[in-house]
Amino acid sequence: VQLQASGGGLVQAGGSLQLSCAASRRTTSNNGMSWFRQAPGKEREFVATISWNGGSTVYSDSVKDRFTISRDNAKGTVNLQMVSLKPEDTAIYYCAAARRSYGSRSPSDYAYWGQGTLVTVSS
Repeated sequence: VQLQASGGGLVQAGGSLQLSCAASRRTTSNNGMSWFRQAPGKEREFVATISWNGGSTVYSDSVKDRFTISRDNAKGTVNLQMVSLKPEDTAIYYCAAARRSYGSRSPSDYAYWGQGTLVTVSS
């Protein structure tokens, strides 16, 4: 199983970016999918998760109302739309496939990880 994250880049504070994760449809369409991020010198933290059918989403408090996670199982993609970006959003963003149909906030619940895409928000 491979997860390929893309869409990162450099953006000014207040700007927007959309991250995309291309997954193997056969193996992830029944899995919860999530985004995590890791800033320099910090632990990996949960950002958002979406259930296998897109019916349920959960966000961390730090991104709620600014980020939107979505998925298209027919295309095998999971997106993270980010608006009103802040310098503290700067991190490497990883997509991950959960072991079950719903994701969680714990990295240990994920079977597969993408390679990460860097988001840098300048002030």
